[in-house]
Amino acid sequence: MGHPIPVTDQDFDEKVLNAATPVLVDFWADWCAPCRMIAPIVEDLANEYDGKVVFAKVDVDASPETSMKFGIRSIPTLLVFKNGKPVDQVIGAVPKAVLKKRLENALVK
Repeated sequence: MGHPIPVTDQDFDEKVLNAATPVLVDFWADWCAPCRMIAPIVEDLANEYDGKVVFAKVDVDASPETSMKFGIRSIPTLLVFKNGKPVDQVIGAVPKAVLKKRLENALVK
């Protein structure tokens, strides 16, 4: 079963940029209500795409360097990385179907 993995400033490059598969990174914070709304969707997709896509979560309060590096100004922001580069971005809590479509599009790029 796939679950989002926690990622920090210290291991972002290793777990995301150097990943062999695409990675969806959820930038979030404990105090963010929309982040809590989208978390179950990210969990569902992590199960659906287990083995095809790595799902990661970056706490913006605990890892400010990574958040600044990728220009995260509002949360939740989800970035899809492929071959170490961001290929898509979704800002805000969106329905599962929207996120799934964006993820599928990023996988075929």
